Amino acid sequence: MSIAVSQKDSNAHATRGFGNEPSSSKPRYFGSVMSAMVTPFDANGRLDLDAARRLARWLADHGNDGLVIAATTGEGTVLNDAERQDLVAAVAEAVTIPVVAGMGTNDTRHSVELARLAKPLGAAGVIAVSPYYSRPPQAGIEAHFRAIAAATDLPVMLYDVPLRTGRRIAEDVLLRLFREVPNIVAFKDATADPPAAAALVAQAGERFDLYSGDDAMTLPLLSVGAVGVVSTTAHWTGPWLQKMFAAWRRGDVDEARRVNAAMIPSFRFANTDESVFPMSIKAMLRVLGQNVGECRLPLPPAPREVQAQAREVWAILSQSLPGDS
Repeated sequence: MSIAVSQKDSNAHATRGFGNEPSSSKPRYFGSVMSAMVTPFDANGRLDLDAARRLARWLADHGNDGLVIAATTGEGTVLNDAERQDLVAAVAEAVTIPVVAGMGTNDTRHSVELARLAKPLGAAGVIAVSPYYSRPPQAGIEAHFRAIAAATDLPVMLYDVPLRTGRRIAEDVLLRLFREVPNIVAFKDATADPPAAAALVAQAGERFDLYSGDDAMTLPLLSVGAVGVVSTTAHWTGPWLQKMFAAWRRGDVDEARRVNAAMIPSFRFANTDESVFPMSIKAMLRVLGQNVGECRLPLPPAPREVQAQAREVWAILSQSLPGDS
């Protein structure tokens, strides 16, 4: 099965220098719809670079302006350094859309080493998550991000996901980083706090691009200044997300709400107690004819019923094609 829909609303990648460009409803660096791409493994659990290239090209053809790889949904924490480098190089070579490499870990020195490799491997940017597990104080979080940004001249996207890291990035830290570090240019917000996002945009929106880090929060965050989404469901909802962004930008809020409503079952399916993001996404990709293998432990194979749920979710979404009015 394949998604046979137009990508006419896809946003072209814009390249600009770092600095004080005016804020815009369109992204300045990476595009509006970015899949947090899963990492394919073969039947023996080995990294499958051929499948990664095929998947990256397929995603580029089905609504994605850019790809984030080797991050949370890409199971970056279970990739060794050689695998991470091979994956970045293979995907960057396979597509012409921006590839943003997940080079952040909870070890600052390790993250710096990885960030230095991103540009030679062909990445268009780096995404750095707040340090997880160790739960450093805000001074440590700020120093961590400054060190990563100093290690590369690529644009850097910060990622705040307190549910996974155990510590939220403080507003004053974010504002200093946006204002003082020229290549920190984007923020993936998975805090589920639109008022806080609105405050950030109001104070420093000309300095960074706001991305939703939670598919279900994308439309609310658009209302406070987001320019895009780093999405799990964009593996199959890419054309619908593009339709929603296009409607929002032309001021058709009712249409944006309609398209968002069509995607809600997909958002709910993607992450449950029984099947977290990489597991569910891989189950859906199998339904769509993209064999990307199973996850690596500690993520087990998706329960059998998840595959059936994936078929149901895809059938529901398919009833409302992005070209509908």
